Parts: sequence; C-alpha cells; structure tokens
Amino acid sequence: MALNDGLARFKLQQERNQAALSAIAAAKTSSSSSSTRPSPSQQQPGAAPTPRPAAKPSPPVPAVRISDDTARLKETNTARKLAAGAQIRFSDDTARLQKINEVRRSPVGKQIRDVIALLERTREALTAHQINEKTYVDIDGAIAERLRNNPKVRFDGERYSYKRTHDVRGKDELLSLVGSFPDGLPASEVEDAYPSVLEDLQALKSSGDIFLLPVERDMIAYPDDPRSRMEVDAELKKMFHDIKLPVNMVDVEKELRKNGEKPATDTAKRRAAEQIHGRQPEPEKARKKPRGITSRTKLTNAHLPGLFDLPVDNKDSKDFI
Repeated sequence: MALNDGLARFKLQQERNQAALSAIAAAKTSSSSSSTRPSPSQQQPGAAPTPRPAAKPSPPVPAVRISDDTARLKETNTARKLAAGAQIRFSDDTARLQKINEVRRSPVGKQIRDVIALLERTREALTAHQINEKTYVDIDGAIAERLRNNPKVRFDGERYSYKRTHDVRGKDELLSLVGSFPDGLPASEVEDAYPSVLEDLQALKSSGDIFLLPVERDMIAYPDDPRSRMEVDAELKKMFHDIKLPVNMVDVEKELRKNGEKPATDTAKRRAAEQIHGRQPEPEKARKKPRGITSRTKLTNAHLPGLFDLPVDNKDSKDFI
C-alpha cells in the first residue's frame, strides 16, 4: 500500500509540474508577441493603422492548487532551467521507489540475509523502522518471525542486533575463551566476534600464549597449558636418540612381525617377483574424453545462454529444457 501511494503521489506531482510548464510557456509566447508590435508613435503619419490580430485562444490549463509563494518559486526555478537548457528532473524519488519494489519482490530468504548482513556490519541494535530505512526490507509477518527465530539474531522486544557465536570483545576475553577449550577452538567459530579477532589470534600466537595450528580451510587454537611444560632428563634424551631405526624396508617389516604387527607391504616377495618377471610398469588409467554440449544434453539453466556455446538444434527436438 505504501508503494502504491508513493507512485500515485509521484504521478500527481508530475501532472502539476507539467501544468506549471504549460502556463509559463503560454505566458512567454503572449509577452513576446506583444513586444514585437510597433507602437502608435512609431507609425508613419498618414498611414492607416495596422489592424491588431485577434489573440489566439490559449489551451485550457488544468487548475493547480498550490500556495502562491510555492508556485512562484517553482515557476522562477523552472524558467531559469529552461533558459539555461538544463534537463528537468521531476522527482528524485523514482530510483528509491524502484529499489523498494525490487527488494519487496525478492525472496524472503534474500531479505533475511540482507538484514543479517546489515546487523553484522554495523554491530548496532536497530529497530524495524531503522532496518527498513537502510535495507527497504519491511519487517512484518513471516520475515519478523524468521528473524526472531534466527540463531544469528537477538531480539529484545523492540530492537534487532547481531548475535555472536561467542560473546568476546577483546584480546583478553579471547585468551580466556581459548583456555576453556583444551581440545582446541576453531577460528571459524570466533571470526564473527569482532572485526580484528583473527589479528588478535595471530598476536596471541606470536606472544606464546596459544598454539595456532592450520587445518583444512581453518585454524585451531589450543591453549598453552603450563602443566604440559616439563624438563626431560638429559640421560633420557640420550637413550631416545641412541635408538637406531632400520632404514631398509625389509628390516622394518621384520621388526613389525617381531612385535606382532602385520606390515602393509611385503618387500621381499615383491623383489623376488621382479627378478623373475622383470619390473612391470604401472598401468595407466584410461582417461575419459569429456563430452561437450550436444543437442541431447539436459540443461537446467538454459535461460543463461551466455554461459554455454549452445549447439544448433532442430526445432522439432524436445531434448532441450
């Protein structure tokens, strides 16, 4: 309803401006025609007076109800723009109304993401009206219900704010949080706590307060527990380094069997077979030739033809989607 009312007001304002422009153009036309006629004193004596042509009826102008001061200011400004050849913009609200219409027609999930992104970026508690002004998302009905049930949103009855996974706000609180996870804390769980949290993790690692070990697509922070620090006797270190490990795989397999372990390889048997039959080259895996897009290829996003070099297909073919 608010969008329809805004569009109606915009159309009415355009009609009023057009009426004002028509009135100004008619006034300028009549004033220029009267200034070009010679006065009676300029006519030669004895000459017959020139008959005055009848004034052409001006086109009907619709009635415009605007205050006198406002109308005078608008006419003066419009006349100046016409004289300078400037382009007249009837309203600066068109782009905003188009953006509102685009947002309101978008899926509910996208609107939810836009609101959460705003809350995470600003880290402020905002009312529904403030969120509407910044994102044009109308928080009402299903959107309000889903926001209040979202694990990343906190609602206090009036304002919405971003809900962190772990509520820490500085390096000291971050160090205490890592200390409470002896089995390790993934960095991905605290990266939304505050903007510089990853830099603080690196600083704690450099100062020796935590251990930060990289894993696949993440990092794990471990506390530096003072209880794990111990002095090892020099004689025990010497005994450890004096243990000679076998280098030959045959000896490694013998030691494994001696300790009751079954080795995963049998080097002696493999070498004996190589002496009899020779070393067999490893078979190469056959590579499948990638198939291109043909007329029988099922495409689920054929509405984006720029992504593919679509083949020429017969009109009668029904294989394309």
